[in-house]
Amino acid sequence: MLRCTPFLLFDGNCEEAMTFYHKCLGGELKLTPLRDTPMKAQFPKEKHNRIINAQLKSGAIEISATDWMASPAFEPKQGNTFAIFVIGASFDELSIAFDNLSDGADQERFQKLHDMPFGTYGQFYDKFGVQWIFLGDRKA
Repeated sequence: MLRCTPFLLFDGNCEEAMTFYHKCLGGELKLTPLRDTPMKAQFPKEKHNRIINAQLKSGAIEISATDWMASPAFEPKQGNTFAIFVIGASFDELSIAFDNLSDGADQERFQKLHDMPFGTYGQFYDKFGVQWIFLGDRKA
């Protein structure tokens, strides 16, 4: 079953922001710095202390976040620091929603569903300018 959560993008202060939200909302906070993942080799050393994944769960509240990792061509600015994060178990389940929602999507930053070390991943800005990020189990 698919589920959605807000996904926030920060510019180097993800840990600070999510720690603040945790203090305010309680619950459980998980922070994963880029340096603790196999993906660190794909980024310059100055980004290794950034948070690649943060997840706060407190009752029915769930917030996911990351620090901005995109190339300098895509700098964070008001309007592109929020996404809808779609999480699903199977590739087939994700694929249906991904294909439907990406109809007419902006192709400049389109990333089709593909396997990454942490699972199946894809993202795009839809025809209305809303950013969608998909994550699920790796394709079998």
